[in-house]
Amino acid sequence: MTLSTFADLSTRDTRSEAKRLAALSNPATMGRYLDPHGFQARAHTRLIGNELTHLGRDYDRLLLTTPPQVGKSTLVSELLPFWWLARHPSQRIGIASYAASLAIKKSRAVRRHVIERGHEFGLEMRRGESSVYDWSTTAGGGVRATGVGGSLTGFPITGVGICDDPHKDRRDADSLRMRNRVWEWWSSVFLSRLRPGVPVILVLTRWHEDDLAGRVLRHEGVTDTGGRWRVVNLPAMATAFDDPLGRDYGSPLTHPALEDDDLAALLKHWQDKKSTSTPRDWGALYQADPQPAEGALITRDQLAAQRRLNGHPDVPEPERIAVAVDPSGGGRDVAGIVGGFRGADGRLYITHDRSRRCSSAEWARRACLLAHEIGATVIHVEKNYGGDMVNMAIATAWEALKNEGVIPKDAIKPYIAPVHARTGKYLRAAPIAQQWIEDRVRTTAYLPEMEEEWATWQEDHTDSPGRIDASTYLAYGLLKIPGASQHIGNAAGVSLSAAAQQRGGVSGIPLGRSGPGLPGGGR
Repeated sequence: MTLSTFADLSTRDTRSEAKRLAALSNPATMGRYLDPHGFQARAHTRLIGNELTHLGRDYDRLLLTTPPQVGKSTLVSELLPFWWLARHPSQRIGIASYAASLAIKKSRAVRRHVIERGHEFGLEMRRGESSVYDWSTTAGGGVRATGVGGSLTGFPITGVGICDDPHKDRRDADSLRMRNRVWEWWSSVFLSRLRPGVPVILVLTRWHEDDLAGRVLRHEGVTDTGGRWRVVNLPAMATAFDDPLGRDYGSPLTHPALEDDDLAALLKHWQDKKSTSTPRDWGALYQADPQPAEGALITRDQLAAQRRLNGHPDVPEPERIAVAVDPSGGGRDVAGIVGGFRGADGRLYITHDRSRRCSSAEWARRACLLAHEIGATVIHVEKNYGGDMVNMAIATAWEALKNEGVIPKDAIKPYIAPVHARTGKYLRAAPIAQQWIEDRVRTTAYLPEMEEEWATWQEDHTDSPGRIDASTYLAYGLLKIPGASQHIGNAAGVSLSAAAQQRGGVSGIPLGRSGPGLPGGGR
């Protein structure tokens, strides 16, 4: 349409034409244009839509990972193909998924858009086209749908290749044979049908560290480090300072069924998913952080066996209550903050995990708040790299919380027991894992992040999960463990100092009595 023709349109027609032209700018905008009442534009769908507009122009490989059921497949496998054909009517698009029936469902949706609304963008089905898995337009473009393992013979992909959820479920993703099958199909079938320069988008919910996403990144790398793949990871709860949506650490992902500004509902939704998922599934499916299931200090089954939840009768009265802290490195790492008690049966019961990535001021406040909440009389804090700073941070935070009225004025600060780690993480943690296996360590709340660290961290890993160290310091501080002094020095390994015992606990809670957050406070 020329400018003069556009000027001759009525006001109503002008608005309609402006909306049509806007729909061509972005697949998410196209979704609103085609279905203004049904398609819900949210912060994450707008972001995905913007990323898709750069595909084939700024990068030729895009990896998109999200939790299940947030609208990624509708946007990528239904709206993107129609939007692409509206802009490139002669190009052919490939859509693949773990099952041919799922890919065909997406192809059918694109075909329906072409039949019902294609004339608005110069698209028309070729006469006699009745197939829903392999069809063409009069301009020569079209769509071919197939399942992983299926054929694309005779169908060159000249527009964009879309692979949507190549793994069916946990069972398939855990099977090396099935992972190899997906990889071989990806290499020998899917990529082989691409014309030179044709972009690819791989969109999935993560299942396994060696799933298709894991393999392509190992082979070709990410653009941020000189590799090929542009990676957009949208976890249910933000985990990075450079979150694509600009979320603060721990903030929830938006959802098609909830308003963007309804943070309470969003948090409730994702917390519900977290509480009803295994630690491994929460980490992989919802946080896009799949971890190995074998070779770690302790298995998931062993950890699950030591949970005593919801007022379990086996949970005794506390004898000693403590908090343990593994400070973060200037806010770059997760600060481990856990709480628990030694019971009358001589076992350690871990009750709370308040760990998060935060500054020294914030972890000190969180540790003090947890100590006050559960009535801890001691805070074990690792001082290898912080020295006297860790003592000062906790003391300063305690006084600030009292001045703010968060903690009562007469509350007595817990004894600060500095911990000096004498050996490496694995040597420190291995004896505690053994205590767990021998039923001397239990949990009274569902703590999936902490369990996942214990069940996945391995000796050769370069990261240093704070929850493992914090729970290790708690165990050495409250349990009598043979050879503890080889691994932990200073105050750890001693139940309580004489000074702490004389003070009789925090906030007037005598030793041997539980605070308000015990025994199952979790987060």
